[in-house]
Amino acid sequence: MKYIDYKEKRTQGTFNFPIAYYHQTSLSPRYHMTYHWHPHCEIMRIISGSFNLTLDDETETYKAGDVIFISSGVLHGGEPNDCVYDCIVFDLEMLLKDNHACASVIRSISAGKIKVDTLLSQKCDKILPIAKDLSDVLSRKKPGFEFMTQGLLYLLLGTIMEERLYEESAYDVGSVDRLNSLKSVLSYISGSYQNVISLEELAGLAGMNPKYFCRYFKSMTGRTPIDYLNYFRIESACEMLSTKNISIKETAISCGFSDESYFVKTFKKYKNTTPKQYTKKEF
Repeated sequence: MKYIDYKEKRTQGTFNFPIAYYHQTSLSPRYHMTYHWHPHCEIMRIISGSFNLTLDDETETYKAGDVIFISSGVLHGGEPNDCVYDCIVFDLEMLLKDNHACASVIRSISAGKIKVDTLLSQKCDKILPIAKDLSDVLSRKKPGFEFMTQGLLYLLLGTIMEERLYEESAYDVGSVDRLNSLKSVLSYISGSYQNVISLEELAGLAGMNPKYFCRYFKSMTGRTPIDYLNYFRIESACEMLSTKNISIKETAISCGFSDESYFVKTFKKYKNTTPKQYTKKEF
């Protein structure tokens, strides 16, 4: 699954209904999830297969039937393994409108004072049916779906509180600072990947020396900074090739490759196919 901006600037839903639904299969151009963060909460439901997901600095493998809650601001990414999954991305504060009874809890979750459990479905069998209903309502979008969606989100939050699927949050300041530095680097890559970017430039943004920065970056993402940059460029290229009427040469230039042949070689390295073959896939 490919989220274009890190910090993600992509609009989720609409201004009046900031909720977006994504159903992901191996044919989806956003199937592989590169590391990113956004100010929204996210619910992942694993339908089949498994998903190796990293949240900040912790990696777990989730399987079919698992429902995962990703809090706002959390760095996340990973790789699906023969996986079909849904993502629901939403602005939690949408639920604050004209709702004073629940405002305190919603604000505490948004501020990180209440940390919702990651694997919600592990301790409570009420969670999975709610997540399924959310996916169903958002995928069909029948008249009245906005009411049903918000009602189900309130039901989800109410169940979280009733079953105490949360804990009071306490952060390691040093760890948070390092994560924020990494977020800054990812945000910079998302906005400047079309340009020449050096390792020294990225390390400087993180406030680290290049050697330490490489070790820390790879420990968090599984890739060196330059490997990640090229991987991000190819993911962006896949997005363009699957959604726009654009030539391979234009795609290469738009994604920071001045040499078309090197672009094709790099594309094949990460996707095991050429750009031309990729465009023939059915999405």
